[in-house]
Amino acid sequence: MRKIVRTSVVAAGAVAALTLTGCGGGDSGDSAKDKGAGTSAPGGPDAGGGESAPADEASADSLEGTWAGTTEGKAVALSVKEGKAALIADEHICQGDVEEMGGEPMLSLKCADGNTERTMGSIDSNDGKTLVLSWEGGAKDSLAKTEPGKLPGGLPTDIPAP
Repeated sequence: MRKIVRTSVVAAGAVAALTLTGCGGGDSGDSAKDKGAGTSAPGGPDAGGGESAPADEASADSLEGTWAGTTEGKAVALSVKEGKAALIADEHICQGDVEEMGGEPMLSLKCADGNTERTMGSIDSNDGKTLVLSWEGGAKDSLAKTEPGKLPGGLPTDIPAP
């Protein structure tokens, strides 16, 4: 149990660090809109709770931010900024891009250790608060959006005795 707590905190901290460093620089949300042909996010840069794409309209911009949760008792954290994505799941660290395939955003990642369980992900649903991803490797993650600069809720707070 101690390892799960430690892994959860490390994963959340790593994703927070990736988010704060920007996964590629720039502190303005406008550059993501400049890069994407024909994409626009109403309401300007996403401030982690501002208006972005409607819940029923999947877009790469709707994935912007940090998402965290647990799948089968293991921490999963995803950070997306300006079309770049970083994922920490099941002790694997993966990074890559958000790509438009068939008009739908998909996550195309490569894991540092060669793991392929979470390399191609599609969005089942995204209401701006909860993101559900299905991975070609079989995993399915339900992640909650986190506030910028804060650790996600739901992490264990007590450390059991050995």
